[in-house]
Amino acid sequence: IINVASVAAFDGQRGQAAYSAAKGGLVGMTLPIARDLARDQIRIMTVAPGVFSTPMMQAAPEQVRDALVQSIQYPKRMGLPEEFADLALSIVRNRYLNGEVIRLDGGVRMPP
Repeated sequence: IINVASVAAFDGQRGQAAYSAAKGGLVGMTLPIARDLARDQIRIMTVAPGVFSTPMMQAAPEQVRDALVQSIQYPKRMGLPEEFADLALSIVRNRYLNGEVIRLDGGVRMPP
C-alpha cells in the first residue's frame, strides 16, 4: 500500500489546518498500520510530495508557481509526475521498505 500525503503534513501553511491535519494523519498512521498488516505480509509506505507540476498547479497564476519554486532547494523546479512514478515503482520493488514516510520534495520547506 502506498499512501500519498504531502509536505503539508510537516510544513502546513496558513489556511491549511484541515488539509495539513488530514495529511499528518496519513503520516501518523503509516507505522502502526505497517505493524498491524505485517502478519498478513502487507507493506505500507507513505510518500509526501512537495510541489509537483500537475494540471492543478499549472492552472495557478505564474507568480504563485514562481514563488513556490523559490522555496525548493534543488533542483530549482517543480517535481515531475514521472519522478513520483519512479519512487512508487522503487517502493513496490524494494520489499524491505515498510512503515516509512518518504518526502519527495527537492528539499522544500514551505513558508507559513
